[in-house]
Amino acid sequence: MGIYRTGEHPCGYFADRVARDLVLDPRDPALAEAYPTALLQGFRRSGGHVYRPNCPTCRACVPVRLCVRDFRPDRSQRRCLRDNADIATRMLPALRTDENFALYRRYLQARHGDGPMADTDEEDFDEFVASAWSPTRFMELRRDGRLLGVAITDVVEDALSAVYTIFDPDERARGLGTLAILKQIEFAQHSGREYLYLGYWIDAHPKMHYKARFKPLQALDRTGWHDM
Repeated sequence: MGIYRTGEHPCGYFADRVARDLVLDPRDPALAEAYPTALLQGFRRSGGHVYRPNCPTCRACVPVRLCVRDFRPDRSQRRCLRDNADIATRMLPALRTDENFALYRRYLQARHGDGPMADTDEEDFDEFVASAWSPTRFMELRRDGRLLGVAITDVVEDALSAVYTIFDPDERARGLGTLAILKQIEFAQHSGREYLYLGYWIDAHPKMHYKARFKPLQALDRTGWHDM
């Protein structure tokens, strides 16, 4: 499996830093087979690309995963489940529909209204959420039939990878981002999977602090995975 290093590009988390990534060869026919091992090694998928930060002067991005069999929700997470007991979930193939694409646009416009992501189209959606080889599913969150959220989830033999979550910005008070993770944990537990990969945790970035509330969280360093 070929691995490439990208050139330097602006960091997506800190405006004063530059970033570089290691990327698995997206043209390699063995990419799908290699993907579960790549997750184990701290890589992450975006569209058809499997990457891991490899920045020249920064090691802030730490791969993290949750051991789902040992997870116990805290008080806030239990309240989130109670408050959203009226929401039904189901796993579906990762297919674009008018409904989920409209939700995707509304979410990006609310979260990134002043950036290029807000002006997304169907092709952008398809290229971002899945690829021809990826084991991607959509976990829908619905209340009385209305689509409130979609957790874009990769499903491999022993784990799930939480790729991205979109939700109705008018329902922000429900904590649908937290609910999506809790429901992915339940799915992993019920289907006999061991881990839920949560991407990268950055200690100095406030948008990442929510991940540390899901315990027992493990982090990857040069010697392997360890409890945080």
